[in-house]
Amino acid sequence: MKKVTPTERRKDEHLRINLEQDVRSSLRSGFERYTFLHQALPELNLEDIDTRLTLFGRALQAPLLISAMTGGTREAARINQRLAEAAQHLGLAMGVGSQRAALENPAVASTFQVRRYAPDILLFANLGAVQLNYGYTVDHCRRAVEMIQADALVLHLNPLQEALQPEGDTRFAGLLRKIEAVARALEVPLIVKEVGWGISPQVARQLADAGVAAIDVAGAGGTSWSQVEMHRARTAFHAQVAAAFADWGIPTAESLRYVRQAAPHVLAFASGGLRTGVDVAKAIALGATLAGFAGPLLRAAAQSTEAAIEALRVLHQQLRVTMFVVGARDLDALRRTPLIRREAPQQDNAP
Repeated sequence: MKKVTPTERRKDEHLRINLEQDVRSSLRSGFERYTFLHQALPELNLEDIDTRLTLFGRALQAPLLISAMTGGTREAARINQRLAEAAQHLGLAMGVGSQRAALENPAVASTFQVRRYAPDILLFANLGAVQLNYGYTVDHCRRAVEMIQADALVLHLNPLQEALQPEGDTRFAGLLRKIEAVARALEVPLIVKEVGWGISPQVARQLADAGVAAIDVAGAGGTSWSQVEMHRARTAFHAQVAAAFADWGIPTAESLRYVRQAAPHVLAFASGGLRTGVDVAKAIALGATLAGFAGPLLRAAAQSTEAAIEALRVLHQQLRVTMFVVGARDLDALRRTPLIRREAPQQDNAP
């Protein structure tokens, strides 16, 4: 019988909990606080709306990112294949989950290798940044990129999640200079992202100075990994500690504003609690280059490739209609479209 590593077991538990439990943050993403001015005379034809862009040398049909989610298990392989097929069909970007499991056990590398299903997509490799403090080097980063023929590497930051795991890796001291070393040595662009609690202005400035190509704010409002770890906890002690962080983090829209102000010359991606193509349009208007979705697409891909394609088609059409009724012909025009900010208290996620 094949030996399962602790990392593989943890990935399997994370996937199961995300599919079976309600692990949404009790915060909203912050996009509900913004609204566009409706233009009753847009002086555009809907069919003329252009959502295309080019990023890191790849042509995309829309600024939609299938955010990093999974890998390392049999079920994860099926989901990654379906997501990749959907991305290829629609011309979108995709990231895979942390490839640490595959570096520890090359037998599971195939669960991340989606190029055969998606030869033309913008594809992001993924490792936990903290592993640079546990023996990982630039060579490990290169191996992750080469493993899946990626166009860029994502290093994810997750100090709260690691702190809530009994087996978590919590030595974050001195990590910034190692991220900088990777950014300067790696042959492909380096992206740094959170996993659901957002990026502060201070961290954005640090990452910009370190030379990263893009920051994915991955703010609060979507999947809460503290809630995932609460469901995964083996003891009441660990569950109670994790439960206190249900409303932790910087809402995605606010984190995006912080990053654009603190690091204006670095690309910003927005993920964390986006629900519709209207949210995508708001993210672009606030300065994002890509808008990422995870949880809704995970559940769709668990059903079929067709379900994932349909979920993404809906998001794309919602974006196009939003651009039409605000009078923005293309993404550059959308970035110049003003938003109105409404002051309102944070509310719990609706069922």
